[in-house]
Amino acid sequence: MTKFLSTLLAVTTMSASMFANATIVEFQTSQGNVQVNLYDQTTPKTVENFLKYVESGHYTNAVIHRSVTNFIIQGGGYKVDSSWPLSRLSTNTAVVNEPIYSNVKGTIAMAKTSAPDSATDQWFFNVTDNSTNLDVQNAGFTVFGQVIGDGMTVLEQIAQLSQCDADGASSQVFDNLPVVNYSAQDCAGQKLLLLDNFVVINQVVIVDAADATDSGLTKPKNTLINQQVDPTPASSSGGSMIWALLLLPLAWLRKKY
Repeated sequence: MTKFLSTLLAVTTMSASMFANATIVEFQTSQGNVQVNLYDQTTPKTVENFLKYVESGHYTNAVIHRSVTNFIIQGGGYKVDSSWPLSRLSTNTAVVNEPIYSNVKGTIAMAKTSAPDSATDQWFFNVTDNSTNLDVQNAGFTVFGQVIGDGMTVLEQIAQLSQCDADGASSQVFDNLPVVNYSAQDCAGQKLLLLDNFVVINQVVIVDAADATDSGLTKPKNTLINQQVDPTPASSSGGSMIWALLLLPLAWLRKKY
């Protein structure tokens, strides 16, 4: 019995260590796979927070619920069962902000509300260089990894999908929902969104559990963090949106197609 407990403890410790040091993860989506090298050595709290969600299967069947042209692709907070509406996933305690790196194209960062240390389960990919905006806004948005391989090709394909204002004037959460085989006419007519119409994250898995595998990557530092920006937030819906659009013109925010 004692030997069994010792073995169980060793396996548990090894598993916890694997997730704590995991560096490369793969987002397996309905549109293709995206590998990300996590900055576990330099943004440890954020990576640990993210990997807790990965380990629990939190992102399995979650969706990409926001794709803003020439800006970001966001997901991690909502899932779909068989059709609209989406369900909000439960979250853990918010993680402290670690705005060390710049929000350049090809990086992944944490979404949050208007409070600097409010990130939980949602993240976004920068599909263009957003450094002059997101490095200074709301105490900076924490970049915690970098897309590698052909992952950007997949993200750019997602960025080219049609976008639907799925919840109309009642909310701004799903103003830019990327949709598959669903036209502007379908959206305008409020045709029911089915599972196949969403960009689904089948799962997020660890493909390399070693630490410090990012030594060969170029990681631009956030050198703008101490600059002052207008702190006045735009209206949102209960903090479920990324506050990354604060500095964009309101008229642009309302543009749909």
